[in-house]
Amino acid sequence: MRKTELLIPAGSLDVLKTAVVYGADAVYIGGEAFGLRAKAHNFSNQEMKEGIEFAHERGVKVYVTANILAHNDDLPGVEQYFEELRDIGPDALIISDPGVFAIAKRILPQMELHISTQANNTNYGTYQFWYGLGARRVVSARELSLKEIREIRDHIPEDMEIESFIHGAMCISYSGRCLLSNYFTGRDANQGACTHPCRWKYAVVEETRPGEYMPVYENERGTFIFNSGDLCMIEHIPEMLEAGIDSFKIEGRMKTALYVATVTRTYRKAIDDCLRDRELYRRNMEWYREEIGKCTFRSYTTGFYFGKPGAESQIYDNSTYIKNYTYLGTVEETDGAGRGRLTQKNKFSVGETIEIMKPDGRNLEAVVREIRSEDGELQESAPHSKQVLWVSFEAEAGVEPYDILRRREEQAGE
Repeated sequence: MRKTELLIPAGSLDVLKTAVVYGADAVYIGGEAFGLRAKAHNFSNQEMKEGIEFAHERGVKVYVTANILAHNDDLPGVEQYFEELRDIGPDALIISDPGVFAIAKRILPQMELHISTQANNTNYGTYQFWYGLGARRVVSARELSLKEIREIRDHIPEDMEIESFIHGAMCISYSGRCLLSNYFTGRDANQGACTHPCRWKYAVVEETRPGEYMPVYENERGTFIFNSGDLCMIEHIPEMLEAGIDSFKIEGRMKTALYVATVTRTYRKAIDDCLRDRELYRRNMEWYREEIGKCTFRSYTTGFYFGKPGAESQIYDNSTYIKNYTYLGTVEETDGAGRGRLTQKNKFSVGETIEIMKPDGRNLEAVVREIRSEDGELQESAPHSKQVLWVSFEAEAGVEPYDILRRREEQAGE
């Protein structure tokens, strides 16, 4: 069986480190230009170099996105950017534009090149085309079924790799090439500035009744106009493996460290269990489902993998995000006395019961015993975002660097 890679997104250096520690085989990131997530924090050249060094020390690869659909004015900057990347040393570039691809081949002839899903890769002829030009890997279009991916695998060279999404947001337009954002706001999704109009609320106006707004709303059956669900294939890893996919890709370069840690740890265990013993994978399915539900998500779907979705499969109960846990912070260092230093992300207080999420799969409940500021002053709560704190807990197991603190939120009806 082909070696399977778990590929995780990171929008900042801290999140990259989280992905590496929680089980990624590879991480994909964006620099400060030419990627499709302009609103993500993204990486300066120095941060990129530090992140790649951190990953390589732990045997993890780093890929850099340069997958905009370039205009004339972009090309000189692309050349300069690729010159800078030569010294930074990522493991591969992710590209969609043929002009950008040609520049990469000229400036970075030894660099591994991957073709982004933005290139609409829907058939084995496209894969063969890019392979002939020197691409090592192609990311499949979101609109492909597993049957179609298996057929692609059977028609391409053995050493060519297929990368496919396994979890995350499903853009409404063809393979993510959204036109709505540019049309409505002048912010081009294909230049990294998407405003996510697929998630806005809409009304319909009939042409003979101007000014009469008929809202597009959700009843108990939901609505599927502009309604974007989240892909989740945690229950179908055997089918993904059998399709001949080399890299399982998580979407989400704008997500928090909590989201990245949760999906990385869960899919890492599920993939390893499945490769070790299919029965073990089936026995642990409830744990995977429970854990994957602890990150912020919308209604889950299997997308196009089992055939083109009909109306029924595109009607979701709700298009809003479900938030079961709140991210409180990541432990950055410890003092040997059971205290952990962290940069606070959301408010919490002394006496609260929280959960300590560990990279090895354990989740430990702990009561917050003491909160101190960086100057050593006692605090009853931590209300100020990004405040540096020292926190201790009433728990047997102490905290360690990269442990994540989260709080379960009560849902309606509980």
